[in-house]
Amino acid sequence: MKRSGVLNQPVSTVIAGMGHLDMLVIADAGLPIPWETNRIDLALKKGVPGFLETLEVVLDELKVEMAVVAKEIYSASPKMAENIEELLEEVPIRKLSHEEFKRMTKNAKAVVRTGEFTPYANIILIAGVVF
Repeated sequence: MKRSGVLNQPVSTVIAGMGHLDMLVIADAGLPIPWETNRIDLALKKGVPGFLETLEVVLDELKVEMAVVAKEIYSASPKMAENIEELLEEVPIRKLSHEEFKRMTKNAKAVVRTGEFTPYANIILIAGVVF
């Protein structure tokens, strides 16, 4: 049994297989996920698991070079936007329209769906390199 880090096998497998500039999406419960994109559904009920706790666990394992969010989060869910910025620390955040964000998810290695019900609580993590 794995002792630490991401215990969910599909999430762990995706992270382990990511290369430089590959994308991983962490999504709220409502983000439409393209049929052609690998869906890892963690949602159990409203709020479980939460977006921020899922993001925090993934950030412990994935080297992130840049992140992308929908700019609408800053007006619709400012506290969530603030929490995302705190978790990402020095990682640059690109802001796109929600429509552009959704189009970009088609190129992700996977979308991890959480039970989050906060509007626009979605992020695209772009992998960096550790050397």
